[in-house]
Amino acid sequence: MHRYVPVLLLTFALVSELVTAAEPIPRPATDKPNIVLVMADDVSWEAFGCYGGEDYRTPNIDALAAGGIRFQHCYSTPICTPSRVKLMTGQYNFRNYTHFGYLNPSDKTFGHLMQSAGYKTAIAGKWQLNGLYNNLPGSDDSMRPHKAGFDESYLWQVTTGKQIKDGGGERFWSPPLERNGKRETVEDNAGKYGPDLLCDFLCDFMDRNQNEPFFVYYPMVLVHDPFVRTPDTIGDAPRTQAANKAPKGNAAKKENFVAMVEYMDQLVGRLVSKLHDLKKLNNTIVIFTGDNGTNTGITSNWNGRLIKGGKGGMTDMGTHVPMVASWLGTSPIGKVSDDLIEFTDLYPTLAQAAGISLNSEDPIDGRSFLPQLTGRPGNPRDWVLTHYQPYWNKKPGQFARTQNLKLYRDGRLFNVPMDLQEQHDLSNQTTNAKLTASRNKLKTVLDASPPAPAKPGDKNTQDRPTYPEWRNLVDPND
Repeated sequence: MHRYVPVLLLTFALVSELVTAAEPIPRPATDKPNIVLVMADDVSWEAFGCYGGEDYRTPNIDALAAGGIRFQHCYSTPICTPSRVKLMTGQYNFRNYTHFGYLNPSDKTFGHLMQSAGYKTAIAGKWQLNGLYNNLPGSDDSMRPHKAGFDESYLWQVTTGKQIKDGGGERFWSPPLERNGKRETVEDNAGKYGPDLLCDFLCDFMDRNQNEPFFVYYPMVLVHDPFVRTPDTIGDAPRTQAANKAPKGNAAKKENFVAMVEYMDQLVGRLVSKLHDLKKLNNTIVIFTGDNGTNTGITSNWNGRLIKGGKGGMTDMGTHVPMVASWLGTSPIGKVSDDLIEFTDLYPTLAQAAGISLNSEDPIDGRSFLPQLTGRPGNPRDWVLTHYQPYWNKKPGQFARTQNLKLYRDGRLFNVPMDLQEQHDLSNQTTNAKLTASRNKLKTVLDASPPAPAKPGDKNTQDRPTYPEWRNLVDPND
């Protein structure tokens, strides 16, 4: 039996309450909504039931979608750090991304934003933003999360990496973590499961701050590799760092990956359950997304076909991620939206929810989708942009796209829903007037953008160009 079955049942009860309610639950107009933003690691749309995934049970995330809104077209970048920097600062990567595993400490984040509105802020999960991979100045500063706008933190990979000999280790069984700047060693957390510790920390934070508006950012450590057993599947095996070694064979890895996805879903259910217990669901926006595509070693059944994970690449399998959001009594119930969403949009959405007017210190690359969360049409994007320089031995590039068409800077054009593998280049089709018009609009976006990254980079790359003062592409008249 799963450890958190009561949470699943509770979540289904909440959705039933939402779907059958005749009128929204009244909410004081002056209240600032709490916000809980959850981002899973290395898992995309094909792994969730509400998106058509067939290999995984994700009842809690499916329940959020059934009780709120599911966005069909949310886009990130293909690997974790560019996506996280983009999400946290609301800026395209061409403005501020220079190193894998690094967030520029001078950048304003959505943590700072929410603090400025009187929110208590917390982050728990994966940090990996101090610059450890390049030994950048301040990489040993344990208070960097606090300086990035978070009152409280409980994180993996702040000042230590994966090497046990250096005080580090893996994130799952007996993990080394840092709580509010203080290290917890492998020995301190012996036998404990990192994802449980992190979720418990956030539940406790919400409990202690229930009388004030709070912002919780939960960049989960699940479901990144190594694909190992969870508390539901490990049985009586030792729960040491040795348990973080992936099994041999693709079948065993896939079995563990499925268990990890399902345990991740249970943790989302625990957060929702805690909000219910605190009677905060009717004044909390809960958002779930993923940072990039699924690991390339995982193949999943989705809507009757096989989908191979595309992490690191620029196809839909690397850049198309889930996003569901629920605001009990305020968001539409069971709505499926085709509006375009990208990671720069979270920052202005949080600002609008908190009643903050953005100014010259804030980013210009996003557009709020709060109206859609409240059942209004809003002002949806006409396109999304990905500027991708991984510094991770992967191929860089740049594209602009709509829900259907995707144009690369080099001229390649694809009808993505009909061609997920991007095998049929439409750039030579000149007789279709509608296709030509759409391509020309996307070309206008790319022509107005900074140059695409010219060649692959890695940790030793010397030339790392950024364009922080580049013009506003989203609303050029502002």
